[in-house]
Amino acid sequence: MANKAQIPTNNSALIAMIADEDTITGFLLAGVGNVDLRRKTNYLILDSKTTVKAIEDAFKEFTTKEDIAIVLISQYVANMIRFLVDSYNKPIPAILEIPSKDHPYDPTHDSVLSRVKYLFSSESVASGRR
Repeated sequence: MANKAQIPTNNSALIAMIADEDTITGFLLAGVGNVDLRRKTNYLILDSKTTVKAIEDAFKEFTTKEDIAIVLISQYVANMIRFLVDSYNKPIPAILEIPSKDHPYDPTHDSVLSRVKYLFSSESVASGRR
């Protein structure tokens, strides 16, 4: 056990969220919210006036911040910026798509699940790709 490689961790790693108000409120009540010294939050609450550009900017900001370990994004929101979500390939922060109250989860659109299926598909195993 002493020979295991240690993964460097930061004790102040955060969870960022991009979702509707009800989903964000639930996570804030659970203690996930954070406001830094510049008054920047670790979440984006979507409403009818939120533009795709604002969602893209928040996604890019959250995925480049050093103190964020996980980005939770509602799946229907991820579908709006699917090209960004699918092209993201870093392990940290991890991108997890979650359902929302008004939009059920659809596993066919989940980028993480599709990557896992690809890795374990018979085509990738037969061709020697992993």
